[in-house]
Amino acid sequence: MSNKEMKEPSVETKIIKKEDKVKFKLTKTTKTFWSGTLYQIEATANFGSIKKGELGGWVEKEDNLSQDGNAWVYGDAWVYGNAWVYGDAWVYGNAQVYGDARVYGNARVYGDAWVYGNAQVYGDAQVYGNARVYGDAQVCGNAWVCGNARLEAKAGFKLGWFIGGDDTGKIKDITDKTGSDYWENQYVLGDYEIEDLEEKEEKETIKIGNNTYDKSEVESALKNVKSL
Repeated sequence: MSNKEMKEPSVETKIIKKEDKVKFKLTKTTKTFWSGTLYQIEATANFGSIKKGELGGWVEKEDNLSQDGNAWVYGDAWVYGNAWVYGDAWVYGNAQVYGDARVYGNARVYGDAWVYGNAQVYGDAQVYGNARVYGDAQVCGNAWVCGNARLEAKAGFKLGWFIGGDDTGKIKDITDKTGSDYWENQYVLGDYEIEDLEEKEEKETIKIGNNTYDKSEVESALKNVKSL
């Protein structure tokens, strides 16, 4: 068959192909909240442990949950604003994810936990209980945030069981490192790892020949030459 005889797929075919990739839809079941309307989701295909026709949690728009992967929102959980849940992440219980937050990888957010602002939860991390992760905080790796813990520091919490309002067990006071003064004391159980995410100011450089020099150092040297 020549290229001229080959026909472009019909509009109907394109639509079917697109719908094949859709794993959920917004139902007509809604609830209003302070910022607008939430829609209960329904699975339109089998994926992971979810069966076609199964009802899920609540989102403000389709963009809050990825149509790819096994990510899902369950029960009475809410995802809204510009928040996005994707990969194989789960949000369930009474949890809320909102603002510009991201939950992905194999992360789990549940209980009465909130993740919001620019916060990110990913890897195998878990946020649950009455925990709050917000600001620019990142919870990742094997870190767990629970109890009444509050994390808002611009840092990556990569390992440890971060808790608030509890002073039992072998624990260390890390209130300052979490960036929150909501509780007088916050703790981490066991070993922990916190990575500083503060952006380092990039130095301007000047290339002379095959060498690269710090611009401020070159300017300082030139001033010294002029003063001679």
